[in-house]
Amino acid sequence: MVLEKLITAFTLILLAGSQLCAQTTITIATVNNGDMIVMQRLAKQFEQQHPDIHLDWVILEEKILREKTTTDAAAHGGQFDVVTIGPLEAPIWGRRGWLLPLEGKLSPGYDLNDLLKPIRDGASDSGHLYALPFYAESSLTYYRKDLFRRAGLTMPAQPTYEDIARFARTLNDPVHDLSGICLRGKPGWGENMAYISTVANTFGGRWFDEAWRPQFDSPEWHTAVSFYINLLQKYGPPGSSSNGFNESLTLFENGRCAMWIDATVAAGTLSDARQSKVASTVGFAPAPIGVTPHGSQWLWFWALGVPSSSKHSEAALKFIEWATSKEYIQLVAQTNGWAAIPPGTRESTYQLPQYLASAPFAELTYHSIMAADPLHPTEKPVPYTGIQCIVIPSFPTIGNQVGQLIAAALVGSMSVDEALHKAQLATERVERHTGLLH
Repeated sequence: MVLEKLITAFTLILLAGSQLCAQTTITIATVNNGDMIVMQRLAKQFEQQHPDIHLDWVILEEKILREKTTTDAAAHGGQFDVVTIGPLEAPIWGRRGWLLPLEGKLSPGYDLNDLLKPIRDGASDSGHLYALPFYAESSLTYYRKDLFRRAGLTMPAQPTYEDIARFARTLNDPVHDLSGICLRGKPGWGENMAYISTVANTFGGRWFDEAWRPQFDSPEWHTAVSFYINLLQKYGPPGSSSNGFNESLTLFENGRCAMWIDATVAAGTLSDARQSKVASTVGFAPAPIGVTPHGSQWLWFWALGVPSSSKHSEAALKFIEWATSKEYIQLVAQTNGWAAIPPGTRESTYQLPQYLASAPFAELTYHSIMAADPLHPTEKPVPYTGIQCIVIPSFPTIGNQVGQLIAAALVGSMSVDEALHKAQLATERVERHTGLLH
């Protein structure tokens, strides 16, 4: 009788424990990119492997994601258990105590040393790792080999912006709904300014001099922005000021752009005939250079971090480890094909014969990522790190303001001179307020 009571009590304890575990729901905030949508779909396998954890997804447009996650992290609101962040947020948020440091919290088999060094460094601050990279990217030039062949053009091994302008002029065919070039025009520090920063860098510009004085009134910025606007106004698609990464990807994969300069992560989608009408004809080349190769290609990653305000940090850690593991990469390959795996995070990815055989862009992507140098992003010396985004807390404010002004110049509501003059004044105001400029 006593034994039966003990067994009954033990069973009730187990059931109670099971019910408590079943109530663990982690809320994941992520961006509405294709790779993240795939992650959401495949995460059902994570839930099957962890029946005590339920995943609640909040998928947002990039700008909205940043606003919501930053507000929640700063206020220690606890709304999200997993946040999708980049190389701007990871070190700054970690330094402020908004993210859990990950040393000693991951499984021995995770193989941290397999992460590409520039990416791991970008997710760290003062030697502490604050996020696990989901995918990483540099930038490439995509082009239509069939159009080039028909026009008798040859894409050089290292194109210059002079080449790009010539090709765009030759291939632009608005009568047949074909633009010579597609580029980001939607304002935002992570949208048009990600690309424009690389143009400014390679034309010899920099965001700030050694004394943190903004450089938008420099000849280099004037040349770079004038070139960008002239190129997009003459040979870009209608409504370019509304096009970010996703909009430009849609245009290119539907055959409406002869060239597109953007993130390397798009290469997998463009090579997938199930999604891309130009899969059989897309070509890949390095990002163009102007007067210097410094900063001509960006370095970015989307990573998963756990806010220090998370109420379910243990379950959240299990999820980010699963989603950024070698096993997850294999899972994507099994379901979507090798060319569609999340790229740019692990050395082992670039040693997989199946991937190298299926992804003609793989080696170019790897070398572009490894060549990007956030510590030396420009030809002239700078007081900051970061190629297309400057790792300072005020950069989102500054980048968004400058992005709005250049977008206004793109649609013709102000001149390049006026836009850059206002960018100079607006940035100086922000810097004085934050104490960077005296």
